Amino acid sequence: MGPGRQLSKSICADTLSSVVVHELERPDPGMWGGLNLYLKTQHIIAPTESFFQNGCSCGCIEHLCNFTHKQYGTGYDLSNSVFSPDGRNFQVEYAVKAVENGGTAVGIKCKDGVVLALEKLVSSKLLKAGANKRIATVDRNMGIVSSGLLPDGRHFVSRARDEAAQWRQLYKAPIPVSSLADRMGSYAQAYTLYSSVRPFGITAIIAGWDSEEELPVDAQVGSGPKVGSGGKKEGAKHGGPSLYMIEPSGLYWGYYGAATGKGRQIAKSELEKLNLADGELSLEDGVKEAARIIYVAHDDNKDKEFELEMTWISNLAGPTKGRHEEVPKHILEEAEKLAKKSLEGDDDDEEEDKMES
Repeated sequence: MGPGRQLSKSICADTLSSVVVHELERPDPGMWGGLNLYLKTQHIIAPTESFFQNGCSCGCIEHLCNFTHKQYGTGYDLSNSVFSPDGRNFQVEYAVKAVENGGTAVGIKCKDGVVLALEKLVSSKLLKAGANKRIATVDRNMGIVSSGLLPDGRHFVSRARDEAAQWRQLYKAPIPVSSLADRMGSYAQAYTLYSSVRPFGITAIIAGWDSEEELPVDAQVGSGPKVGSGGKKEGAKHGGPSLYMIEPSGLYWGYYGAATGKGRQIAKSELEKLNLADGELSLEDGVKEAARIIYVAHDDNKDKEFELEMTWISNLAGPTKGRHEEVPKHILEEAEKLAKKSLEGDDDDEEEDKMES
């Protein structure tokens, strides 16, 4: 049955003697149909009609059917509005699998801005370089990168742009990154509630720069107003760089560094080494680190070519003046050059270690 799929209970001789190697056409797609499908996919056996009529006295076949349900969600993955007995939503889990097959995407929150980077896999040599961009601008001060199904990502971006436009029309100001993440998380979660739709096959990283303003005194929990109701607390500000990641389930969190896609585990390990919570990494260094992380994550997938797509958002005094823009070509090329050099240095160190051992 393959590694990791062994049954905890063996199948008795009576059961095995009642089955033959052939394809059995059965009208009902219930539990027995699920068992038949499982056995066929494992290239083992298919139950005979007499077996379905007589069953098995020792109960091992019920164990096998329960195993089939638990392993593959048979009967519980036909609709995303249904939970399995152990509380799983298989449609959402399948959407996560689609994300894991996509290129690696990374977001880094720096002290003076945010960086978004993507490993854009090249599926054909006929594709025009720089086309099919996966990082999109939502509003002047924020952008989104998604990993997974490209059409789903485009629809997600279109909806995010609508939300940002409605907020700006109503409040005459750009939407805060946290508010957009909240709205888009709710939107993604709505696609897990109804059988007529399916979950988004993407994980999206939202980055932006919110205008810095003095924090209202009333918002300081436990301190109380010092200059009257609605006053400001001098020196305390909110806003600045923000980074959020939204999963297919609609769950979202704020991050110092976020990664998704095929190389997410390697990318997360590299992000943790940067100690981003200290807030000491500059935007320029963030660009270099993002390029290095993408190249390190791609190292396990060397047989496929890719393009490095990268954007950034700086503070009002920085190079982008608070806008979401592509990283200039000369800066991106320099970052890629350093990333390749770092990767070659790591390979040389590994070879030296092997020689010494």
